[in-house]
Amino acid sequence: MRTTSLIFTLGLCCIVSLASPTQIVLGTSLVEPQPVPSRKLHGRFLHITDIHPDPFYEPGASRASACHRPNLKDKRPAGYYGAPYSSCDSPFSLTNFTLDFLDEYWTSEIDFVIWTGDNARASRHDNDHDIPRPLDEIYDLNRAVAKKMEHVFLKKGIPVVPSLEHRITWALSTDPVYLSIRIAYLLQTGPNKIFEEFSSIWNPFIPPTSSASFHQGGYFSTEIIPDAVAAISINTLYFYKKNHAVGGCRYADPKDPGNIHLDWLEKQLEGFRSRQMQVWITGHVPPSENMYFPECYYRFVELNLRFQDTILGNLYGTSSSNTLFRTLIADFSEIPEPLEDTHYDSYAVVNVNSAIVPNPYIPSFRIFTYNTTGLSGFVKDIGSDPYLQTMKATQRRRALNHEQVRGFKKPKCERKKSRNTWRCHFDKPWHSDSESPSRRNSLWSPLGFAQFYMPRLAEFDQTHDPEFELEYMTFPLSSLHLDEEAQNITHHQYVIPLRFLPEELHQPGAVDSGYTPYELNDLTIPSWLDLATRLTKDKKLRSRFKEFMYMGSVEE
Repeated sequence: MRTTSLIFTLGLCCIVSLASPTQIVLGTSLVEPQPVPSRKLHGRFLHITDIHPDPFYEPGASRASACHRPNLKDKRPAGYYGAPYSSCDSPFSLTNFTLDFLDEYWTSEIDFVIWTGDNARASRHDNDHDIPRPLDEIYDLNRAVAKKMEHVFLKKGIPVVPSLEHRITWALSTDPVYLSIRIAYLLQTGPNKIFEEFSSIWNPFIPPTSSASFHQGGYFSTEIIPDAVAAISINTLYFYKKNHAVGGCRYADPKDPGNIHLDWLEKQLEGFRSRQMQVWITGHVPPSENMYFPECYYRFVELNLRFQDTILGNLYGTSSSNTLFRTLIADFSEIPEPLEDTHYDSYAVVNVNSAIVPNPYIPSFRIFTYNTTGLSGFVKDIGSDPYLQTMKATQRRRALNHEQVRGFKKPKCERKKSRNTWRCHFDKPWHSDSESPSRRNSLWSPLGFAQFYMPRLAEFDQTHDPEFELEYMTFPLSSLHLDEEAQNITHHQYVIPLRFLPEELHQPGAVDSGYTPYELNDLTIPSWLDLATRLTKDKKLRSRFKEFMYMGSVEE
């Protein structure tokens, strides 16, 4: 691993008819919306991704038909709520159940939602030649899911941050009706028909101040905790290697959509840093040398490292790479030791989430917990909170003394081949600080996450309701309950409410649990690097990590 150029990544840690259906229906309540109440700050958020509802999904259908048509010879037909470990997408029954479940049990426990696509069926011509997937279907499915997200979260005052999906490019590349739109969309920045359509679909989620950037490139920023924490939703299509119609962020092409996007991202980070705010970067395709154009990748990594004191982390959609585990362990083995001598300013964190769609694994979502110690109880009061103002003043003083220039290991820039590459032109100061929330557990630092999943998906039907269960947590077992010194605290904030945990974790005193294999005190960069090095040495822990990554399926 080239520690000065590669982001530290730990994830997963991911009808027979030619016509579209006449309507796209996801269940919503007909109850009149109530006024949005003042939101209490809980110190938790939801990350949900890759829902992939399929209007053609048929319970009992063959998996070989993308769960669209029956085959009496199929010994494992599609279930009512989905087909686990298959290439099928999600039935509406699974989509509705998941969002209704989150509505009933989690909306009273979280502060915001990170929603990183995809929201249309993934099966393409190569999965089912009989049912093409036109762009209008992608719009309809995104619109249906967005309405459901608005009903479940936004109308309760919970911000939702969506990200543009990459399925659009496949629809455009296979549907001749949209070939001209493909050229306009992929070769140029907006405004264009696609961004205008998604701007309409996501209008409730995109603040007016970000309307222009979304119309131009499908990206935006929003303050999820006003004057304190922001989310920047990037359009990873401009960096994605499979998008052959863009230029790949070449240094000599400042008009390339990827470069325009990264210029915008740099200004956003500068603006939030000047206000002493913290930022989550969100998107669909996770950054890696395998998936991003090289120049886009290097620019994106450099921005993450340059603004390490501002970026809390990255959150992306799922990745089903069969070689991801092996790649991660190989990268982890190159982390220099001892960690006490590690240059932590050379790392950033990427979280690659697991998906709702049971393709290729089983449905799951994550609840993240973050540090809110010292703050008052309501979101509307956070901006003027005395403790926050004190912390911001401290950050302003430290920022004056912690600018440093630490560059990538540059190629031989005198060579013509290397001269016009981004790595030969990175010369701006890096804002790294050992006291920043990404490096040290402090206000807004991510503390951990719990992953919930549906391991018995195939057992559920109309008469047996599905259940989400805890799969694992990153927290130490000791953090689930009050310690002796805190027994008298009246309003203790549990990292995960006890009612969502298995019975064996409801009472304090347990010394070991399979649900807490990693025992991470927080999700700061030093904690992730500590886990990474442990994974290279501890065979049992490495086996558990792989098991969680592939959620019980057989990989590699």
